[in-house]
Amino acid sequence: MSVGIVGGGITGLATHHYLRESGVKSVVFEADDEPGGVVRSRKVEGRVLDFGPQRTRLTPSIRGLVESLELDDELREAADPPLYVYHHGKLRRVPQTPREAVTTDLLSWRGKVRVLLEPFTDPARDGETVEEFLTRTFGSEVARYYFGPLYGGIYGSHPGEMPVEHSLAKALDGAGIEGSVLTSVARKVLAGREAPPIVSFDDGLQRLPEALAEAHDESAELGTPVGEIRREESDFVLETSAGETAVDELVVTTPADVTADLLGDLSPDSAEALRELNYNPQVVVHLHSEADLTGAGYQVQYDEAFRTLGATWNASMLDRDGVYTCYLGGSRNPEMVEWSDDELASVATEEFEEITGASARALSVHRLRRGMPAYDRSWEARDRISTPEGVHLCTNYTARAGIPGRIREAKRTAEKLAKSRADAADAPSVVA
Repeated sequence: MSVGIVGGGITGLATHHYLRESGVKSVVFEADDEPGGVVRSRKVEGRVLDFGPQRTRLTPSIRGLVESLELDDELREAADPPLYVYHHGKLRRVPQTPREAVTTDLLSWRGKVRVLLEPFTDPARDGETVEEFLTRTFGSEVARYYFGPLYGGIYGSHPGEMPVEHSLAKALDGAGIEGSVLTSVARKVLAGREAPPIVSFDDGLQRLPEALAEAHDESAELGTPVGEIRREESDFVLETSAGETAVDELVVTTPADVTADLLGDLSPDSAEALRELNYNPQVVVHLHSEADLTGAGYQVQYDEAFRTLGATWNASMLDRDGVYTCYLGGSRNPEMVEWSDDELASVATEEFEEITGASARALSVHRLRRGMPAYDRSWEARDRISTPEGVHLCTNYTARAGIPGRIREAKRTAEKLAKSRADAADAPSVVA
């Protein structure tokens, strides 16, 4: 078996790595000259900036990659710092323990008591939005001031626009939560189970996809976009500027619209459905500040009159020398991705100063025209995606976004292909 992988982001490179470890011949094609996709790091004024994800969790799969790539000495680990929600003119600490849940000023006593009814509520209903589900199960305060900003802020979508089945249901399943959220969390606390630590690398998160590409540089084709994919008998033929490559199986890890263009001839109905999927545009503005802030950062409650969605405190969390990362745009203000750098820097700086009380200056402005998956009603189009045999979609519209989710799916995809290869090798041959 030979496998062609389209897309040299973290998903494609991890899939490639796992396949090669299993003895499956594979090649990965990436249009950009650098590996990583949205996982991109740079140094500005000597400071490390991440333009996509700012950190990840050191899950067992990611720890395994770090060890196999010998990146242990470059790993930068942080304790779980406090997180805040800006609500009613103040940064309010998000409770992370039962004691903090009792003492937090993010919720009223009425709101705290209402949470206790969650174990007695019904599961998510068909067509229910995240906001409707959270309000029905936890009460309006938790939905609006706690889960809403934290969950919706990740994707830049309002929870009232996100059907549960396309987003929250998968997140809960990935976290191993069945039935009552409150009961599942309580069991984990009593069992002493802790979340994997927050980590990055000394030179930023792009170090991981860089190391994956370096480990297999003879079969990782960077700066080599795939222009066309066609079927020739039992093979898939990938056309690139370097020539044609024939493979038995195909793994596509690119964003939905790019995948649609690639599969237009192979699966026109699926391509049409893929083009309907919405991504929220996002602007990432890095600031430098001497602010003495301790925590992971904050999300802005969506009723507040700010255009900033939230901020990561890299300086505190990962000792990044005064670096703070602000996010703007999302489904609320998608047009901001077209604003000038000066306008975006001005908004991010002024709102950071108003929220934190600390002065700041802009270091960089970066646009993600395909930021995070919106997981809104447009994602119902996924039900109409059905690729030909031998074509495997492995990306953020087939499973969860985020580096741990991407690595998990890459590993599952590679294991499935390796098993298929082993099964084929074990099958008895038929002699005419």
